[in-house]
Amino acid sequence: MRQFLLTLTLCLSVVLGTAQNSALFKQATEFYNKGEYTKAIENYGKILENGEHSAELYFNLGNCHYKLNAIAPSILYYEKALLLKPNDKEILNNLGYAQNMRLDAVEEMPKTEIAQFYYALVNFFSFDQWAYLAVALILLFVLAYLAYFFLRPATQKRIAFISSVFALILGVLCVLLAYLQYQEFKNDNPAIIFSQEVKISSEPNSNSEVVFTLHEGTKVKVLDQLDEWKKIQLADGQTGWLPKESIRLLKDF
Repeated sequence: MRQFLLTLTLCLSVVLGTAQNSALFKQATEFYNKGEYTKAIENYGKILENGEHSAELYFNLGNCHYKLNAIAPSILYYEKALLLKPNDKEILNNLGYAQNMRLDAVEEMPKTEIAQFYYALVNFFSFDQWAYLAVALILLFVLAYLAYFFLRPATQKRIAFISSVFALILGVLCVLLAYLQYQEFKNDNPAIIFSQEVKISSEPNSNSEVVFTLHEGTKVKVLDQLDEWKKIQLADGQTGWLPKESIRLLKDF
C-alpha cells in the first residue's frame, strides 16, 4: 500500500510539473510577443529550475537575450540549443546573428577533407539521436528477418533478407556513431566568455604575463582547472589561463 501511494504521488508530481512548465512556457511566449523579454526570461528560467531542458527552451532564451542585446547569454543559449539539436538551420542562423555582435574574430584551425567529413558525419545527430535511430533500425531488422522466415514467395523472401541485412548494418553503424559522438561530447568542454573583457594569462596567477585579451561571447574550450583558474583554448589553437568566473560552461545541464 505504501509503495502504491509513493508511486501515485510521484506520478501526480510529474503530471503537475509538466502542466506547470507548459503554462510557464505559454506565458513566456506571450511576454516575448509583447516585447517583454525580461519577463519571458524569468518564466523560461523557472522552467529550467524545474529540471526541464530542451532545444526549444534554450532557443527561446537565446532570442530573448538577443533582443536585449545581451551578447554572451544569447550565444550561450543558442549553443546549448545546438547541443540538443545539432545542425538546426534556425538555431544556426540566429547564432550567426548573435556572433556578429562579438568583438573577437577567431579563425578555426584548418582541417583536412577527411577530418571535415568525419566531423560532419559524427555530429550530424546528437549521440542520443544516433541511439534512437539505431534502435529503430534494429527493430526493422527483426521485422524484416521475421518476414523472411514466414514469407513463401522467393522474391519476397529475397527482398526481406536483403532489407534485414541492410537494416542490421546501418543499425550497427548508428551504434558506432552514437559511441563516437558521445566520446567527443564527453571529451569536449566548451564555454562562453561572460566577462565584458578578460585578460588571458600564460600561467594560473594574476602576476603572470598577459598573452591576449578576449571579450564577451567568444567560445572557448576548457582544458584544465587549477584552484580558481581555468585553462582555455581557442579555435585557432591559442591557449591560456583565466579566472573561472569569467566563463560559463555550455554542458552544465
